[in-house]
Amino acid sequence: MRTYRQLFRTPEFPALFATLSGQVAAGTVAGIGLGTLVFAATDSPLLSALSMFGASFAQLIGAATLLSWADRVPPRAALTGLAVFAAVTTAVLAVPGLPIAAVFAVVLAQGLAASVGGGVRYGLLAEILPADGYILGRSLLNMSIGAMQILGFAAGGALVAAVSPRGALVAGAALQAASALIARFGLTARPPRATDRPSVRATWHGNRKVWRPATYIAMWVPNGLIVGCEALFVPYSPAAASILFVAAAIGMLAGDAIAGRFVPPRLRYRLSGPLRWLLAAPYLLFFLDPPLPVAVAIAGVASVGYGATLLLQDRLLATTPESLHGQALGLFGSGLLAMQAVGATLGGLIAQHTPPATAMGILAVGSLLVSTALFVTGRLTRPTEATPRPDPVTVG
Repeated sequence: MRTYRQLFRTPEFPALFATLSGQVAAGTVAGIGLGTLVFAATDSPLLSALSMFGASFAQLIGAATLLSWADRVPPRAALTGLAVFAAVTTAVLAVPGLPIAAVFAVVLAQGLAASVGGGVRYGLLAEILPADGYILGRSLLNMSIGAMQILGFAAGGALVAAVSPRGALVAGAALQAASALIARFGLTARPPRATDRPSVRATWHGNRKVWRPATYIAMWVPNGLIVGCEALFVPYSPAAASILFVAAAIGMLAGDAIAGRFVPPRLRYRLSGPLRWLLAAPYLLFFLDPPLPVAVAIAGVASVGYGATLLLQDRLLATTPESLHGQALGLFGSGLLAMQAVGATLGGLIAQHTPPATAMGILAVGSLLVSTALFVTGRLTRPTEATPRPDPVTVG
């Protein structure tokens, strides 16, 4: 499977694509509204940012406690139920007078649910597509995520300005409800991939089975540190931050398209390292405080390197038992979002003491050092040297 047309001819893929796209758009539109409401109520940039991105930290908690559910629930029912839950909780956030503590309790609940949803969604993707089509399918979903984020931020900003922040939250809830309908009527009923009972103990046991330190570090850390660079676009150039974000999004889309569509399987291992270096190296130029046109070019070129994370997912599936694909991919997704939040927080802390451009260069150095250490130490074995561990024993 080598073309996007083949993907959309595959049963269930269009429905999964539409469900994910709707949920990403919903989360982005609602996030703008929620962040605006929290800032208006607290006058705190930190609380406003946490209201938009704090769910990423909650996902890490979910990855440690709830991920066993990802392979032990019927995928269609789970995706439908999670979308309904997101619609209801987003509508709750639009209730006037909701205390800030209650707002963050809802955000925490949404993050915990999302930690399971990612595993269910991408585990189902691996079931829907043949083995040689997963990377292509995931690349297209990644591109959809980037495109929906761009559109969602634009639409959310327009709704906040033209209607109200609560109007953006209501629109987000409606999009989540539409995604639930698509999942319910567009996907086929399938049994769970694993049959034993989900539990915190089973989550820990499964995480130990799927844990590949070098692979997860390579997928999480270089990526997260560069997201920290992007988090500093606003202080670096307040008037042109949107241009930098768009350039980075375009570069990411290009990287995912190239990695998914044009890189043959035999080159995926070899190219993952150079792409991680590409992700960070251009940001070293920020030590020179480049003018805006150069900064835009840096953001676009560097973001092509995000394709490395896509290539490493192929490796992760190849070394993980099929019954744990959902948990492995859920752990990847939750850890990635958490590391991106860590990178953004770290970037903000460094920028408290240095110019934003210098902080971006420091984060790039850190990203390069991690990628170089993985290469020098040989911690990432070649796919032919890595074999899947056996399926775990049943855990009650």
